[in-house]
Amino acid sequence: MAATKRKRRGGLAVQAKKPKRNEKDAKQPAKLRDVAEETKEEERDRIPGPVCKGKWKNKERILIFSSRGINFRTRHLMQDLRMLMPHSKADTKMDRKDKLFVINEVCEMKNCNKCIYFEAKKKQDLYMWLSNSPHGPSAKFLVQNIHTLAELKMTGNCLKGSRPLLSFDPAFDELPHYALLKELLIQIFSTPRYHPKSQPFVDHVFTFTILDNRIWFRNFQIIEEDAALVEIGPRFVLNLIKIFQGSFGGPTLYENPHYQSPNMHRRVIRSITAAKYKEKQQVKDAQKMKKKEPKTVLPHDPTADVFVIPAEEKPIEIQWVKPEPKVDLKARKKRIYKRQRKMKQKMNSGNTK
Repeated sequence: MAATKRKRRGGLAVQAKKPKRNEKDAKQPAKLRDVAEETKEEERDRIPGPVCKGKWKNKERILIFSSRGINFRTRHLMQDLRMLMPHSKADTKMDRKDKLFVINEVCEMKNCNKCIYFEAKKKQDLYMWLSNSPHGPSAKFLVQNIHTLAELKMTGNCLKGSRPLLSFDPAFDELPHYALLKELLIQIFSTPRYHPKSQPFVDHVFTFTILDNRIWFRNFQIIEEDAALVEIGPRFVLNLIKIFQGSFGGPTLYENPHYQSPNMHRRVIRSITAAKYKEKQQVKDAQKMKKKEPKTVLPHDPTADVFVIPAEEKPIEIQWVKPEPKVDLKARKKRIYKRQRKMKQKMNSGNTK
């Protein structure tokens, strides 16, 4: 309906005039249309991101710390793990006199539900605890053959905070205790998706291999061109000791029968070297005793000369003529030299007179 306008004095309704449109107002919708078309073309050409924006649901947090008395190699390994795991947290060193159950309270204060604890003993042996705090299970390992990132200087590299792939040996699915460890390692080492400190890229792999009843850890870079692997580091070997039902204690679920403590290993090495030294000393003592023993004279065996062939007898020659004396050339030369020297002395004395 067209807008109408009444006259004040009751006249007929007159149609209202339409407002005039400026040229500027006419150009504005055309500009808006052009901008909308350009944005559509840009969206069409834009390459989508590798991971869409989502919600951070997996709230796994790992507490990584150690006891007092660790060496520089362990400290560098701990720093490498914190750098590779953006969902980790740090804490001060724990006193060796404190009991391990205190770690559960520390995890609760730090709002962490997993823990990697490095325990040093005798300033040469390193043990690693992997625990699900506070209800368990937990596993204790002896850490061997540690090589840190700074020490290896490998050619591989990865983005800091990127999410890793986890590669496990097929042997993890064969035995029940390895299956439990696999689940524990997945929950600890896998970076949660959409974590605030993580990067939305997957450019390296954590490999866990079982060899010689030990778990070998390696970190590789994934090269985009041909999907080849280049090692980054760090690397270490975990020798399983026990698996406990609770966190840092409780009933023992599994005990490794192949495990040999470092003290026992050092004792065996010392006993081997001592055995070698004792064997050498015994050989020397036996040689001395043989020298001191009197030599036994064996009786003459009459059958020893049975196969002896007698030598041919040479004819005896009798010399009837006296042999000529041998001339000593050296003595003759000395006499001639003395004679010549005397003659020279006489000649010199005559000339002086």
